[in-house]
Amino acid sequence: MTTVKSNALHTAEHFISRSARLLDRHRFAHLFTGGPAEPVRTVLEAYRNVDGGYGNGLYPDLRGHGSQPLAVKYALRYHDELGPITEELARTTTTYLTAVGHPNGGVPPVTPAALHTEASPHWRTLAADHPAGALRPTAAIVALLHKHHTPGSWRDRATAFCWTRIDALHWTDPDEAQAVCAFLEHAPDRDRAETALARLTPMIRAVIETDPERPGTVRRPLDLAPHPRSLARRLFSDDEIQGNLDLLEAAQRPDGGWDTVREHWTATATEEWRGMATIRRLLTLQAYGRLTTGAPDRNPGP
Repeated sequence: MTTVKSNALHTAEHFISRSARLLDRHRFAHLFTGGPAEPVRTVLEAYRNVDGGYGNGLYPDLRGHGSQPLAVKYALRYHDELGPITEELARTTTTYLTAVGHPNGGVPPVTPAALHTEASPHWRTLAADHPAGALRPTAAIVALLHKHHTPGSWRDRATAFCWTRIDALHWTDPDEAQAVCAFLEHAPDRDRAETALARLTPMIRAVIETDPERPGTVRRPLDLAPHPRSLARRLFSDDEIQGNLDLLEAAQRPDGGWDTVREHWTATATEEWRGMATIRRLLTLQAYGRLTTGAPDRNPGP
C-alpha cells in the first residue's frame, strides 16, 4: 500500500478553487479544512424550489430550474455530509417526491419536465418515455432516509417498492447496482438485506470493472464501496480494493482534479462533474487511509 503524496490535497484544493462550483468550494472547505457547514446549507437552498425538490443545475446534466428526483438524491447526499437529515427536510423533499412518484411507489430519475429545458441527450430521451419508478434513484434516496431515521409514508411506500424490485432482479447496471447496495446497507430488515446481497453479488460483480489494469470510463469497486465500512466492500477482494486504490491515486490529473465517468455533454457540466468527483475521490482515499487530511472520517452517502 502506498500513501498519497502530501501535496495531493493542496493541488486538489487549487483545482476546486479554479474550476468547481461555489457549492463544492464550500463542501471542500467543510470536509477537509474544518470549514463551517452553514455556507454549504446556504448554497444548497439556492438550488431548492418551492415544491420541496431541488433543481437549478444541482445535477449538472439537468440544467433547468425545475425539480428533478436525481437532484433530490444529490441534495440529500450533501446534507448527509453535514450531519443529521432533519425530519423537516425529509418531509418537504418527500412531499415533492410524492407529487412526481409513480403508482408503483418509486420515482423516476427524471420527469417528463426535462423535455422542456436544458438537459443532456440521455436524460431527454428517458424523459420522453414517461419513465416509471426506478431503483435509481429511489433506492439511494430511501437509503439516506433510513440512515437518518426519518420516517414518513413516502419512505415506507418506496421501501416496499425497492424490495419488490430487488427481489425480482435478474440483471442490473452499474448505476442501479450502486443504488441497490446503498439501500441494502441501510435497510432496517437486516436479515433480508444480507440474503439479497448474497444473491445479487454475482450479477453486481458482473457489471463492475474490478481489474485496475483495464482502462476505461467504467464503474469500479470504490464507486460502490467508497468506505471500508461500506456494505459493498465485502463484494471485492483485498487485492481488488488495493489495486483500485492505486489506480485512484494515479488518476489525479496534473491540474489537481479527477476526471468524471459521465458523458461529456457541455464543458460547464464536465467541469462541475469533475469538481464533484474530486471531492468524492478524496473522501475515498481518506477513508482507506491513503490520504491524511486531519478531517473527521466520513462514510460518503450513496
